[in-house]
Amino acid sequence: MHDATLSLQGNAGLVQILHGITLDVHRGETCGLVGPSGSGKSSLLMLMGGLEQATSGQVIALNHDLTAMNEDQLARLRRDHFGVVFQSFHLIPTMTALENVATPLELAGHADAHARATQELDAVGLSARADHYPSQLSGGEQQRVALARAAAPRPGIILADEPTGNLDTTTGASIIELLFGLRDRHNSTLVLVTHDPELADRCDRVITLRDGRIEKTA
Repeated sequence: MHDATLSLQGNAGLVQILHGITLDVHRGETCGLVGPSGSGKSSLLMLMGGLEQATSGQVIALNHDLTAMNEDQLARLRRDHFGVVFQSFHLIPTMTALENVATPLELAGHADAHARATQELDAVGLSARADHYPSQLSGGEQQRVALARAAAPRPGIILADEPTGNLDTTTGASIIELLFGLRDRHNSTLVLVTHDPELADRCDRVITLRDGRIEKTA
């Protein structure tokens, strides 16, 4: 991304969220985004995935110029090439774990959607819970379903926004192991937002943001 900015309209007028961000993340790299609350970490992650459109500048991902794409094009790109994991699990409550993982694949036209979903649930240790609904699963199990859903497209890029934020320490540690295992299994680029110093230390590179700007890279 080059000189990317993000401004959003708030109740008090236009709010500048990100200021002239220039950042290269290399294929296969694991990059941590850290900084105080309100520093722009999640907004930067959203720009990287085309979930927010840059106000100015350019965002390139997988040889696609996200700033030149419309919403439908961005949605197809994310569906086919991105895995996104949020702090809140965003599972569909009326669907089983298997259906939650399989549905995006079915929408993408994959004939082996259920077989692939079953494989990914097994990879996160949830094959025995495939027919359970989110309300029947613990927080850690729901996040594992979300990881399986993110892994199912065999993504080139995985974006994770505080993936352990709603979990206890032990459960969070197991989720992190699964997340890094997912990255290794699909040879994906991983960009994650975290407040956890131990998780940040596992990244190849750590980007510190403050007030919508990159403060340092380590």
